Amino acid sequence: MPHISNKAIYMPSSPIRKLVPFAEDAKKRGTKIYHLNIGQPDIETPESFLNAVKKADFKVLEYSHSAGNESYRKKLCDYYKGYDININASEIIITCGGSEAIEITMKTCFNADDEVIIPEPFYANYNGFATAADVTVIPVRSFIETGFALPPISEFEKLITPKTKGIMICNPGNPTGYLYTKEELLALRDLVKKHDLFLLSDEVYREFCYDGKEYVSVMHLEGIENNVILLDSISKRYSACGARIGAMISKNKEVMAAAMKFAQARLSPPSYGQIGAEAALDTPQSYFDGVKTEYIARRDFVIEEINKIDGVFCPKPSGAFYCIARLPIDNADKFCQWLLEEFSFNGQTVMMAPATGFYSTPGAGINEVRLAYVLNKEDLKNAIICLKEALKVYPGKTN
Repeated sequence: MPHISNKAIYMPSSPIRKLVPFAEDAKKRGTKIYHLNIGQPDIETPESFLNAVKKADFKVLEYSHSAGNESYRKKLCDYYKGYDININASEIIITCGGSEAIEITMKTCFNADDEVIIPEPFYANYNGFATAADVTVIPVRSFIETGFALPPISEFEKLITPKTKGIMICNPGNPTGYLYTKEELLALRDLVKKHDLFLLSDEVYREFCYDGKEYVSVMHLEGIENNVILLDSISKRYSACGARIGAMISKNKEVMAAAMKFAQARLSPPSYGQIGAEAALDTPQSYFDGVKTEYIARRDFVIEEINKIDGVFCPKPSGAFYCIARLPIDNADKFCQWLLEEFSFNGQTVMMAPATGFYSTPGAGINEVRLAYVLNKEDLKNAIICLKEALKVYPGKTN
């Protein structure tokens, strides 16, 4: 029998989705599960998006341009201008979600065995995209005690080798919710300029910045315009995860011309997704204000209540809709599986993502979990109660 490839063998499973079979079994037993494991918002998708898709009248559903519909790309330029990001339509490639934007960027910018430094914990699928592109991820550790602030630049410097080709960040961050300061980004800019590296920035959560803190894009950093690639998605912005529309953006003409070859090879991004996304650009600010207010209320509730639990520590995030909590447990993977296999409280349990899957350093995050506060407040209240009761009886609880 033929053997599968080494790449397939080493391709990591999703730590966010690997517990799904245990959740399905729990549901079959009649257990209600509060899903804090995945960033699937319960916020309604804007009517402008849904109506545009419903009203689309095709005789033939054709391919779009490989870079995406020109009308959408031009309209996107106005959206970014609202964030003081000045680009033109030729500097945008529409992709099949933010995932494809990342994968095309890695294949475009890096050779096999090149290294990209990423502050950890980071979005777990970065490992998968890097594996698919034969790129080596070099983690630089951030810590829960500092709220997962950017590690000192000196720690980045220690990791730079002749194979280092780039640095990648997520801002605001998944899974930490950390929002980088302007000073942190300026320090990164100087490092990127010094070593002539690519700087990839996943900024899909820019709409979700809290407490009056400033969102600063890598596109705002002067002097490294040709080093920067902005990665984006509409999934969280419009609660439209299933639309699969993202974007790769750069002023580097060589990068964009090369990326177009990959875009052409996959033909085109989804037509209905683009139609909805273009219409959604007319979504009124009141929609985002309401969503932001809701997430702030959810965040404040979760952080306050979870930190009341004996032995738990969870820093307050300034962006996105995730947080990482340190629990008094021996092993987060075991604990999260145990919650689904063996525990229920009043017929309910909670599903979380073990933080180990968001680290590359072996053993890191062993007692940490990621929570996505994407449920309504009443569900979040019940989920925290379940977690509190579970920690009372978990066999692997530590002091």
